[in-house]
Amino acid sequence: MEETASAPAWLQRTELLMGAEALERMKNLRVMVIGLGGVGSFAAEFLARAGVGNMTIVDGDTVDLSNTNRQLPALHSTVGKRKTDVMADRMRDINPELNLTVHDEFLTPDSVKKLITNDFDYVFDCIDSIQPKQYIIVTCKQKGVRVVSSMGAGGRVDPSKVQVADLSESYNCPFAQQVRKGLKRKGVYRGVTVVFSSELVSKEHMMTTEARFKKSFYGTCSYIPALFGLNMASVVVRDMLGR
Repeated sequence: MEETASAPAWLQRTELLMGAEALERMKNLRVMVIGLGGVGSFAAEFLARAGVGNMTIVDGDTVDLSNTNRQLPALHSTVGKRKTDVMADRMRDINPELNLTVHDEFLTPDSVKKLITNDFDYVFDCIDSIQPKQYIIVTCKQKGVRVVSSMGAGGRVDPSKVQVADLSESYNCPFAQQVRKGLKRKGVYRGVTVVFSSELVSKEHMMTTEARFKKSFYGTCSYIPALFGLNMASVVVRDMLGR
């Protein structure tokens, strides 16, 4: 298939749906995706496939065998590899012209303030630890950057319960409740776009952990984290379409 005057061949179906002007806006966007696990890896790839032209990905972890049930970069052949390396290769293979910046690091309050600047149009917060998530959201609010944040995807199986809303409107999500509580202490009450599930979770599917910033986690299945990432990416596409 030959390229059209306005879009490369691989984006022609997207242009047919969105139109040339919206696709050009996508190309000019600058988006940061923080966390390349089950949610963030899919969100980043969906953005790349949608034609976002400038992306920054942030993660300091390697692929673990236990990630294979839900994370895009996780295969038996990639165990032990840096998640940022695997995702960078995929995204550049999707769009060789992608302007991609890679930060292979775990975030701290100081690094969050340095990494997130008002040059970004969107920051996708795809991490699953409450305290660092609050750092990201507060920094975005302070710098006037649109943040889209993932709430708790674990313990759910019903895709029809996943939705996009303001954080203040989320419910049946213990993780979101903890995030709201912490943000209120920091003076943030609303104006944070989140993806959450209203499906009730049971503690019988929860395990405690000694990991830093994380006291527990729920069991997960293959498609719910990916659906969270899909919904996050949809926020950008719908914004570009004025919807």
